[in-house]
Amino acid sequence: MKKYNMFSRYCLALVVSLCLMSGSSNSLQAASIVDNKLTQDSLRSFTIAIHGGAGAMRPGRYSKQREEAYLASLDNALTKGEQLLESGAAAMDVVEQVIMLLENDSLFNAGRGAVLTAEGRCELDASVMNGRDKTGGAVSGVTNVKNPIKAARLVMEKTPHVLLSAEAANTWALEMGLERVPNAYFITQKRQQKYDRMDKKGTVGCVVRDRNGNLAAGTSTGGMTDKAWGRIGDSPIIGAGTYADNASCAVSATGHGEYFIKESAAFQVHARMMFGGESLEEATQSTLAVIEELGGTGGLIAVDKEGNVSMPFTTAGMFRAVSSKEGRAVKIYK
Repeated sequence: MKKYNMFSRYCLALVVSLCLMSGSSNSLQAASIVDNKLTQDSLRSFTIAIHGGAGAMRPGRYSKQREEAYLASLDNALTKGEQLLESGAAAMDVVEQVIMLLENDSLFNAGRGAVLTAEGRCELDASVMNGRDKTGGAVSGVTNVKNPIKAARLVMEKTPHVLLSAEAANTWALEMGLERVPNAYFITQKRQQKYDRMDKKGTVGCVVRDRNGNLAAGTSTGGMTDKAWGRIGDSPIIGAGTYADNASCAVSATGHGEYFIKESAAFQVHARMMFGGESLEEATQSTLAVIEELGGTGGLIAVDKEGNVSMPFTTAGMFRAVSSKEGRAVKIYK
């Protein structure tokens, strides 16, 4: 019976994946849930949540074609994570692979498509944290590493450090064998136009609870448009933009980074749960409320050790997707 149930779950996952890859326009309704209800026998033993940034994503801002492109990209990343988790992949591996997909997608402010600094170039930040042993790694201000999330993981696994920055991080990561690209690779026409209009947006993140109950989180960004030389936001800061601990939760943040740093936002969610007795939902909402009182806006995605998910935000919208025991959803707006 056990083998039969496992086979049934595998077949269902395969059917769901094939349906998602079919590209049916009905499956990607703009600003709505892509909700595939699961039967009791197929409840997932894993959880994955993704964000692609929070901001002024109000209905009517994007064309229908653009909305569908964002939803399709999030859906593709979510499907990749689901497939990896269903096969038994570790949480940290899933976080890295999913964020790499988003870094390679010019729709988001991470990797290719990142926003430009005041000097007119891209400087990229990323961080990861493994909830199993609370190790973490991050890079800030890299300019020629194709996938900063890979560099962050290398810092975690190959050095005694947590954060490497600027040219030192860039040079070290390339010496470690990561793919080099010219800085112009990251700059797209859309970002150049938004740079001219001083637009501020972005960041991608992923949190995971794998089938063994281990948690992991990662965040990657191009930062703030027109950011000053040397500015570092919350995304590469363990405890501000990223945090994971198997005893509580995994968190990835997006928004006005300075406020998330001041409040140690990602760690604060963990602390509220561990020391304040709050649920995941209470902890994420309370943390954002404190940030909002100070004048900051943004959002969080988080998963706890039981597989519960919370994805609150204080902006008009947040690109986000989730797959858990409760079902599956891809959304933009509130």
